Amino acid sequence: MFTTVLSASVYGVESRLVCVEADVGDGLPQFSMVGDLSAQVREAQERVRSALRNSGRTLRPQRITVNLSPADLRKYGSGYDLAIAVAVASGYGELKQEKLSGILIIGELSLNGEVRSVPGILPIAADARKYGCHTCIVPYENMREAMQAEDIKVVGVRSLQETLLYLQGKWNPAEPPQESDTESEMLQGDFSEIHGQQMVRRAAEVAAAGGHNMLMVGPPGSGKSMIAQRIATILPPLSQEEQMEVSRIYSAASLVLPKGFLLYNRPFRSPHHTVTGRALSGGGNLPRPGELSLAHNGVLFLDELPEFSRDALEILRQPLEEGKIAISRVSGSYVFPAEVMLIAAMNPCPCGHFGNLNKCTCTYPQIRRYLSRISSPLLDRIDITVEAAPLGFAQLETEKREESSAEIRERVIRARRIQEHRYTHSGVRCNARLGSKQVEEVCSLGSGERRLLQTAFEKLDLSVRSYYRILRVARTIADLEGREDIMLSDLEEALCYRSIHQKYWQGR
Repeated sequence: MFTTVLSASVYGVESRLVCVEADVGDGLPQFSMVGDLSAQVREAQERVRSALRNSGRTLRPQRITVNLSPADLRKYGSGYDLAIAVAVASGYGELKQEKLSGILIIGELSLNGEVRSVPGILPIAADARKYGCHTCIVPYENMREAMQAEDIKVVGVRSLQETLLYLQGKWNPAEPPQESDTESEMLQGDFSEIHGQQMVRRAAEVAAAGGHNMLMVGPPGSGKSMIAQRIATILPPLSQEEQMEVSRIYSAASLVLPKGFLLYNRPFRSPHHTVTGRALSGGGNLPRPGELSLAHNGVLFLDELPEFSRDALEILRQPLEEGKIAISRVSGSYVFPAEVMLIAAMNPCPCGHFGNLNKCTCTYPQIRRYLSRISSPLLDRIDITVEAAPLGFAQLETEKREESSAEIRERVIRARRIQEHRYTHSGVRCNARLGSKQVEEVCSLGSGERRLLQTAFEKLDLSVRSYYRILRVARTIADLEGREDIMLSDLEEALCYRSIHQKYWQGR
């Protein structure tokens, strides 16, 4: 008897439909599986055979052939186990084909018939509707996560026995435990804890308001890492669409979602400087998201930027420009989202005390060699560069109250709302993602502003990319001030954030 069951698996951060076909008929008793299968999938026949037997099902000595279609798609993982078992049971006549129509089945089987959790449930459940399915049968442990997908019925099962009984109409599925989904993880740190550094605080606010990349240059102990870690506390909350995007990535990467709910806070990833290029971009035989994708819609913080390998840093160039990263393997091409806000910090020289004649021990060639680890194309993609000055004793002892993250965040949210309204229907979420044509439309300048920008373009030897990035930052500053037009002061501040490049990298 021939039967078909729908299943799916995750490739990159997208799901792919897999049709499990089973034929049970006369012939030499044999259990064979075809369809370009990995070793993990081929082992399913032993798990399925034992699970069916330990669930009270007797396999008569017949020829069993299972095909996973499409045959040109390489199959990985153990998530097909439950679908294969259901297909075989249906082939033996325990289930009618019409009972399986419109049902997507995912889960790993143990030898005693228990259904175990599998990674990537959220992308699969979210795409089930486009596969023509109305119900997803998933492991009970993955039930809460799958329920975050809209317009799909989710059934959580603990065993193969429960699955078969449900499909026969003899068992009602259990409800997931009731837990609040309104509690989000508390962010650590607050801007009120940072003394002084008004210039850096302002730059961080502008960067957060427009989603701009930022580089902080300063001596050790000046608060660069503290400020970077607190930028997450002033970013606006994720929209519902962004929550789903980020949660799909974390689900595909086998990272646990909090209590099975969507992620609420923007990601903050801070890889060590020994991270490899593959770990940043993602990869492997079956590519999985790297740090760039795990920071999608959030912050990627690179501390001690020159200490990262040149290969790892150069990998950042294309994703920072395009907001995605493409990886090609023999098994296919994968596109991972990577709209990140890059925050980087570095010392101005190897010892960190550049300009201090009493402390700096670096020679000119050492400083040049150190700074040259950051290439000009990568610097071009950083919108804001700011100096963090060393703090004095008086600044540490001052009783002056510094602004809290909540106060700064209010202004950032207001600026982001202006951008959301301006870019409705354009697919752009913030000023940092504007294309060159859009920059020309929303960043019009008066005659005085245009003369200033022309002078800066010639004197600072700016590239075309730098020109557009300065305009984006000026647009964000105007949004923070609630202005429709870019004023001269907005452009001057944006140029200040660009002129720091000249101090350290000019003539390199």
